Amino acid sequence: MDPAFLITAFATLFVIIDPIGLTPIYIALTQGMETAARRAIALRACVISFVLLTLFAFFGEAVLGFIGITMPAFRIAGGALLFLTALDMLFERRTKRREDQAEDIEDPDPSVFPIAIPLIAGPGAIATMILLAGQAEGAAGMAAVLGVMGAVLVLVMGLFLLAAPIERALGRIGINVVTRLLGMLLAALSVQFILDGLRAFGIGGSAP
Repeated sequence: MDPAFLITAFATLFVIIDPIGLTPIYIALTQGMETAARRAIALRACVISFVLLTLFAFFGEAVLGFIGITMPAFRIAGGALLFLTALDMLFERRTKRREDQAEDIEDPDPSVFPIAIPLIAGPGAIATMILLAGQAEGAAGMAAVLGVMGAVLVLVMGLFLLAAPIERALGRIGINVVTRLLGMLLAALSVQFILDGLRAFGIGGSAP
């Protein structure tokens, strides 16, 4: 498996899921809970997200084919969606929207909604998994994509478990700086997805 593809896959998923940006929201949603309960919520949210994203990785392209959408077209649309997400990150709209979603939930167990869906396995992450699965070559490539996704979710859970000290260490300003840097990276990656889709259609050179 091409190491460059794995690095790109990891970077894209890490940026779109944004574990660092999710951490303060997780703290707010689990505030006042016992440590064991917070750990259970973190584990449950990550497992649910893994299952959901895996389903889309395996069956997302088939669903697209059934309704007549080609992978290059979806790659361009997915790239555009990720670019909009990057703009939200750069201008703090994404964080505010996530906080608003969290405030609207009064469920004492927020592991399924809103943490797993849509904060972790949201539209951007689902689109990214379909895109990466479409680029994976054979069973080994799909296993590598799922492994990368699993690694990102392990990082999410790790940051959730270390949420309080991380938030204290970074502070509000530190989290904002990291979010903006990740937004810049996601913008570049989303443009690459769009260029790859255009090349697949024969625009701007041959497909790689």
